[in-house]
Order: sequence, then structure tokens, then C-alpha cells
Amino acid sequence: MPPEDEVDRIVAAWGRERPDLDFAPLDVLSRVDRLARHLDRARRQAFEAGGMEPWEFDVLSALRRAGEPYELSPKVLLQQTLVTSGTMTNRVDRLAARGLVARRTDPRDGRGVLVSLTPTGRSAVDAAIADLLQAERAILAGVSDDERGQLAALLRRLILGLGD
Repeated sequence: MPPEDEVDRIVAAWGRERPDLDFAPLDVLSRVDRLARHLDRARRQAFEAGGMEPWEFDVLSALRRAGEPYELSPKVLLQQTLVTSGTMTNRVDRLAARGLVARRTDPRDGRGVLVSLTPTGRSAVDAAIADLLQAERAILAGVSDDERGQLAALLRRLILGLGD
């Protein structure tokens, strides 16, 4: 039998106090919540190593994933990062001030704007993703490749069931 974790102890305590309830959801989702906290901490540490905030990584990585010429409209950036228009404007302003992105007029629509990744921004996001992957590999070190695949499939099914 594997060793108990804190969730086992919490579920057992609730089971003693409320034997009329089924704590199976807590058994799974409390672990997902705890894992999310570990992941958030690891991500923050990985980004801090490169002097980057998580929100900066979100914007820069959206641009990097777009491929050459590494530019997107603010509308597409909004859709990919799930923030408001005002928040995105502020973020692009701050990234531009740091020389990580640049704005230019959209040649297909003179009224539109494109946000592009600068060479400095590309170097920063490339370093950040390498640091992030190293941190995430460490989190997953206790499971095999096959188990990772199974876990990914199960989590995908859960997320798709929520409409994401």
C-alpha cells in the first residue's frame, strides 16, 4: 500500500465525521488543487530566473507559438490569454517599454495594430520555456512516461467535459 498523503488524511477525517457523504471527488480534486499550487510555485520560480512575470510569459509565448513573423493582433492575444482589452493594452505597453515586443500598423488594415516579438523578447521567452520544462519535468519525475500519457488523457477528458 502506498504511503498516505495529506489528502488521504483529510478524506478519512471527513469520512469519520460525515459517513453519509461520498468523498470520492475530494479524493481526486484536492490532489489536483495541491498539484496546481506546486505547479504555480515552480512556474513562478522558473520565470523569475529569467526576470519574467507569469503574465509576461503568457503574452510572449502566444507570440512565439504564432511562428514567423511572431506577431498577432491584440484581439487574438486577448483570446489566447483570456484577459480584458484594457489589461492587454497595459501588458503590451509594459512589454514594449522593456523592448520585448513592438507594435506596428497592420498592413492589411491600416486601422489595425499588430504586436510582434522582438529578438530580445524571443530570446527571453525561449529561455523561459526551457526553464519551465525543466521545472515541470521535476514535478513529473515520480511517474513513468506511460503514466504521464494516461494522466494527460484523463485530464484532457475532464477539461473537455467542462467545455474548454
